[in-house]
Amino acid sequence: MWNKPQLLMWFANLLTALALMLLFYSLLFLAVHSPLFPVRKIKVDGDLTHVTREQLQYVIKNELKGTFFTLDLDKTRQNFEKLPWVRQVEVRRRWPDRLEVNIEEHKAVARWGTAGLLNSHGEKFDAASGDHLPVLEGPDGTEKIMVEGFQRLKVALAPLGRTPTKLWLSERRAWRFELDKQLIVEVGRDDPVDRVTRFVKAYPSTLALLQQPFEYVDLRYPNGFAVRLPSYHPIEKPVAGKGSAVKVVPSVAKPKATKASA
Repeated sequence: MWNKPQLLMWFANLLTALALMLLFYSLLFLAVHSPLFPVRKIKVDGDLTHVTREQLQYVIKNELKGTFFTLDLDKTRQNFEKLPWVRQVEVRRRWPDRLEVNIEEHKAVARWGTAGLLNSHGEKFDAASGDHLPVLEGPDGTEKIMVEGFQRLKVALAPLGRTPTKLWLSERRAWRFELDKQLIVEVGRDDPVDRVTRFVKAYPSTLALLQQPFEYVDLRYPNGFAVRLPSYHPIEKPVAGKGSAVKVVPSVAKPKATKASA
């Protein structure tokens, strides 16, 4: 080997290349971890209503560690998402010293019993809210189904100008809702939107004409519905366009509001 100049030259070049690579790696390592490249600017965007400046400053001051190059973006995102009203966060680096944080807040549409709030995506989250929100109660895992059902229910009830204030879904997937904290409406399992739509169409020519308040409506009839009044007055009125009747029944003890039957 020592008598072969070409081989020696090749070996020397290899050692030189390795030395240069190690030098380059060392310089790169020092540059990446150098305090000469700090994150100097953090820009937070998003339509923020509930997330406060103090909460953001706390995360920035106590959770963001590292330089522009070493800052862990996934961990940074997770730290912002720990804030109560934060649903989703995107974090990007912008050369040479800026971090961009885009925050999406939860939009609360209802309360999930007494265990938290539900957003418009049907996701449960824990946060404090003083808003007057409808209450949804159902089996665990049905949050998204119930939010979608509540939205369809609001659309169907819009012609009445009345507001659903509570919605229940039983283990057997039977629906029940409350209007304006006064009237309980039993819907059942089959074709709930069609049943509510039929009720809304018949309401002006039937229930709206009653001379006394009613407390309970049962829509689980093929061509009509039953109404419970505080006191018994036998009344039958045709349902417009259906040729069937609204049956008024005597008042009895209300069924428990936490259970809907099909």
